[in-house]
Amino acid sequence: MNTKIRIFIPLALLLLLACQGSWASKSNLQPKANDPGSSSLLIDSTSGGFTEADFTRHVEQLKKKLPSPEFSVVIQRPFVVVGDEPPKVVQQHAEETIKWAVDRLKQDFFTNDPKEILDIWLFKDAASYEKHTRFLFGDEPTTPYGYYSSKDKALIMNISTGGGTLVHEIVHPFMEANFPACPPWLNEGLGSLYEQCGEVGGHIHGFTNWRLPALQQAIKAGKVPPFKTLTAMDSSAFYNNGKGTNYAQSRYLCYYMQEKGVLVKFYQDFHAHQKEDPTGFKTLQKILAQKDMEVFKKNWEKYVLGLGEEFELRPVRP
Repeated sequence: MNTKIRIFIPLALLLLLACQGSWASKSNLQPKANDPGSSSLLIDSTSGGFTEADFTRHVEQLKKKLPSPEFSVVIQRPFVVVGDEPPKVVQQHAEETIKWAVDRLKQDFFTNDPKEILDIWLFKDAASYEKHTRFLFGDEPTTPYGYYSSKDKALIMNISTGGGTLVHEIVHPFMEANFPACPPWLNEGLGSLYEQCGEVGGHIHGFTNWRLPALQQAIKAGKVPPFKTLTAMDSSAFYNNGKGTNYAQSRYLCYYMQEKGVLVKFYQDFHAHQKEDPTGFKTLQKILAQKDMEVFKKNWEKYVLGLGEEFELRPVRP
C-alpha cells in the first residue's frame, strides 16, 4: 500500500534536499567488475549507445587524471561517475540518483543518449568541489551546487548540497542530444523543475521548491515578464537580465503544465513543431487552450501566489 506523506520544510533546508531514488523503486544494478588498481571501477553492463569496451577505454584515460586514490569510478550509462566519497557511496549516487533520474527522464521526454561519454564528478564537500574544479577544469565555480560544462564534457557537482542540482544538470546534456534548438526557458525550466522531485505514478514529478518565494515577490512587484517575452529570450537575455526571475518563471510554468497533466504533451508537440514555432509560444497557447496569454498570465500568477513550499512525497513500498 502506498503511503502519502506531507512534509513541511523550511526554505534553508530545501537547498540541501536531494532528489533521491529512495523515493522510487530500487534499482537492480549490481557491480559487475572491480578494478584492482588504486581507484575502484564498477561497471553497469546495461545496454547503451557505446559498447562496454568504449566505456572501459574512456575510464582508462580518465584514471590518468584522477587527483588522488580517494576517487572511485562507476560506469553508469550513459555517464561515467567519479567521486571522492567511499566507493559504496559513489555507487549509491550512481544508482539511486543518476540511474533513477535518467530512466524516468527517458521514459517521458528523451529518446537519445548524449552523443559522447560524459563524466559526472561528485565532490564530497565545498572544499573539494572548489579545489578540484580549479585543478581539473581551470574554472572558478559561480555556483556552490554544481553545473554542466559542455566544453569539458562533464557535470561537476558539490554533492554535499544534495542531488537536486545533479538531476537538474542531467537534463541539460539530454536536451542537447534530443532538442538542440530548445530555447533557454524550457531547458532551464525543465531542469529546475526537477531540482526538487520524486516519483508519482511511476513518473518523475517536480515539487515546489526554494525558487517559489522569490517568484511570488516578483509577481507582487509586477516584475515578471509576459510569457511571449520569456519564451523569446535568447541565452544572453535569459541569463543576464533578471536571471533569477527567468529561472523561477520558467520552472513554475513547467510546474503548472505538470500539474495540469500537459507537460509531456507540450514537450512532444513543441519538439515536433520547433521549426515553425522556435520559441514554443504558439505551442504553449495551443496546449493551454489560451488565445489571450495576458489573461492566462494573470490566472497563472494567482495560481503561483496560492502555492506553498509544502509538498507530498510518496515512498514506494517494495
